[in-house]
This record gives sequence, C-alpha cells and structure tokens, in this order.
Amino acid sequence: MLTIASVNVNGIRAAFKRGMGDWLASRGPDVLLLQEVRAPDEMVGDFLPRDVWDLAHAESTTKGRSGVAIASRLPMSAVRIDLDHGVDSSSGRWVEADLELPGGGSLTVVSTYIHSGTLGTPSMDEKYAFLEVVTARMAELRADGRYAVVAGDVNIAHREVDIKNWKGNLKAAGFLPEERAYLDRWFDAGWVDLGRRLGGDGPGPYTWWSWRGKAFDNDAGWRIDYQIATEPLAERAQKAEVDRAAAYDQRFSDHAPVVVTYDL
Repeated sequence: MLTIASVNVNGIRAAFKRGMGDWLASRGPDVLLLQEVRAPDEMVGDFLPRDVWDLAHAESTTKGRSGVAIASRLPMSAVRIDLDHGVDSSSGRWVEADLELPGGGSLTVVSTYIHSGTLGTPSMDEKYAFLEVVTARMAELRADGRYAVVAGDVNIAHREVDIKNWKGNLKAAGFLPEERAYLDRWFDAGWVDLGRRLGGDGPGPYTWWSWRGKAFDNDAGWRIDYQIATEPLAERAQKAEVDRAAAYDQRFSDHAPVVVTYDL
C-alpha cells in the first residue's frame, strides 16, 4: 500500500509551529504534496530532511508567496518544475515528479496551487490562463496511460455538495460556472476525482474553512483540495480521507490534508 497526502500548509514554518510535525509523524505518508510552502529551498529541507525524503520544490520568485513541493520516500527519477506554456513559469504553482515504484514502473505525482482569484480583477485572468495550461498538461499526462495523480489546492468547488453555503457564493470566485467548467472538462476527459469517488456523495467532506468566525466549528467549509487520478491509478485507489482536526485550536492550517491509499 502507498499513501499519498496532499495539503495546503499556509506557510510551512507556521504549520510546523502549529503541530504539523505531530500529524506527519502519526500519519506517516509515503508521499507528501504541499502547497503554499512560502519558504526558500533550504528551509524546506530543514523541515523535511533530505536523508528521509527526496524533495522537489517549485519556489515562487515572489518572497513569501505560493510555492509547491513534493516530498517522497520513494526515489524520484525525474522532476519537472512549473509550466511553460506562455504564462509565468516562476510562480511556484506546479511541480511534478516521476517516482520509482518498489515493484517496478513509475508513478507521476503533481502538486499544484491554482490561483484563488478575485472577480473583476487581473487575478481572475491569471487564474483562467493558468487553468488553460494545466488542462493542456493534464491531457499530456493522461495520453500515454501512465499512473498519474494531480493533487493540491485547486481553489474551485466543483458542485453544490462541495460548498456549504453554495447559494451565497454563486457569483464568488471559487464557485463560478466558468471555473467549475474546467473540472467538468478534466473529469469528462477521464480523470477521476478520488475524494468524491471514494468519499461518498456529500455534502462534503470539506477541506477548507476560514480562520474567521465559527466556520470550522459549524463545518461551513469548501471542498477545494483534490487528488485527481488517471483511471489506471484510480482503479488502484482504496480509500480517501480528509484529516480534519478534532478542534479549531488543533489545526495546523486552514486546509485539512487529503489522504489517499493506493494498492501499488
């Protein structure tokens, strides 16, 4: 069995101060996919020692922003950082690696952090441009029938069951029809949303709750964090879980880890 955990840490330094290390030691994933790392390369290695993990990190050129990483107990045979399809290739929003499986063969894993976006601002244009190149790359990854998983904070809730207050967010970034249509394209093309396939029909389980107010206590969340697999890999997926903290003050991020166990 192979366990892959994906989580937006909202800053790796802050997450470890809040207890991420305890969760990591207890959960013990084989592969860890991080978003919003917000730290330089050398600091990522301080938290995830290179004598334990193979590391790949796409650091943002804007200090204190974005950043995605892969930490693997399996050896990496190749690493590809950022996407270069006519958009900013230094934004720290995409990293992929080919991992060597113990029984032979390989698994491609991606950690991605898609823009949150704000309606009516240039950030939405950036989000749609990035979604276009992500969609193109996902088509390439799927084309050869490989085991591949694209995971991370997509910043889009797909359907009404993926957001508690969907009626109040119909015109909000993260739940716009134009954004949700990208997920339709991915799933219609054959990618599989493992959180929904293995997590039931919903509502939820949610993966993000605002720090403000009683959103966490009232489970007024959004399901915006995904593990999306090619069908050959999805057939090997056994269980998908959201590691929601037991209480508000036990959270190490405003996101909860999405953990999938694969029979590989």
